[in-house]
Amino acid sequence: MKQDKKTADELALLKQQNKEELKAYQAELIKLQKHLERTGRKLIILFDGRDASGKGGTIRRVTRYMNEKHYRVIALGKPTWAQATELHMKRYIEQFPRAGEVVLFDRSWYNRAMVEPVMGFCMSQQYNRFMNEVTGYEKSFVSDGNTTLLKLYFSVSKEEQARRFDRRRHDPLRQWKLSEVDLQAQDLWEEFSEKKYRLLLKTHIPQAKWYVIRSDDKHLARLNTMRLILSKCRYVGRSRSLIFRPDPRIIIQGDKEMHQMRRQYRRYGKFLS
Repeated sequence: MKQDKKTADELALLKQQNKEELKAYQAELIKLQKHLERTGRKLIILFDGRDASGKGGTIRRVTRYMNEKHYRVIALGKPTWAQATELHMKRYIEQFPRAGEVVLFDRSWYNRAMVEPVMGFCMSQQYNRFMNEVTGYEKSFVSDGNTTLLKLYFSVSKEEQARRFDRRRHDPLRQWKLSEVDLQAQDLWEEFSEKKYRLLLKTHIPQAKWYVIRSDDKHLARLNTMRLILSKCRYVGRSRSLIFRPDPRIIIQGDKEMHQMRRQYRRYGKFLS
């Protein structure tokens, strides 16, 4: 019994220490937000990746202390019939930031590259057209020099994803998170991996790079995501005492992840991550 209490106390202490470690970077994110407001610059951050990979929790930590008037979190649902007949990118572009604003997409237009083709929610013609055209749009988004686009792919292991799904299944406070896609994600793991590889191959470009976040450890994923955002955006008043370089074991540039996946395929005959 004493051992159980000690373990619970240790976990509570660790959780508090993790919160305190994030606060210094959350304060820097406020400085960044104020700089965007003053200069009229725009920031778009895409949070994509597998289900239960920690996207939503990271977004909540990133925006925890930000001024709600100058950021928006966008999580678009299933398109309406009218939207389905329009250009796929249109309803996302309509949500783009105004001058001085940050927009965070909890899943982005890259649904068309991952979930939709795997789950049969789009036709192969639509998928191929998107993959051939999307980087052209992204180049145009950043061509004014006033907009920063960050593309983040959260990568969770198959074992950790299964553990998180099991927790959702048995926790009445988390059951609402289980979706149709969640229920099939484990069985379709290799299909999602193949689409992830093609995503990196076709859409990791110098003007809009992908950054893969290893997210089995939620705290390290959140901490290093903040470091990445802050390191990619110039702003006034940056702390001289904090570490801003992301841990290369947690944040992997898209081209390096792609090469690693290619080595996996050569060795095992399939993609593992």
